[in-house]
Amino acid sequence: MGRKLFILNFWATWCAPCVNELPNFEKLNEQYKTSELKILLVSVDVKSTLNTTVNPFVNKRKIRNEVFLLNEPSQQEYINRIDSSWSGSIPATLFIKNGRHNFIETAFTYDQLLTAFKKYDRP
Repeated sequence: MGRKLFILNFWATWCAPCVNELPNFEKLNEQYKTSELKILLVSVDVKSTLNTTVNPFVNKRKIRNEVFLLNEPSQQEYINRIDSSWSGSIPATLFIKNGRHNFIETAFTYDQLLTAFKKYDRP
């Protein structure tokens, strides 16, 4: 992983706070393109809605960050693997850099996201 900061945002198309904060991740990615930053948007929508809901949603909103569908049969298992403190609510965001991680279970304004990012955007 090196010095790269990974930000994994867990969201769903049916989650209004998730949808509202997605532009903040897009803006952060645009603003810090040259930094060691990788944003991954991880949808927890059900697999059967990938082509009917998730992909059209991503295309309509012109989301540029990489989007993945979390295709796990057991919600509790992936929750425990990501962070044992996670209640399962979304949006939730995981920051990972140099073996350090911070899991935050809340929606971010852009300023809040920028503040969290800047804590990690240094060697």
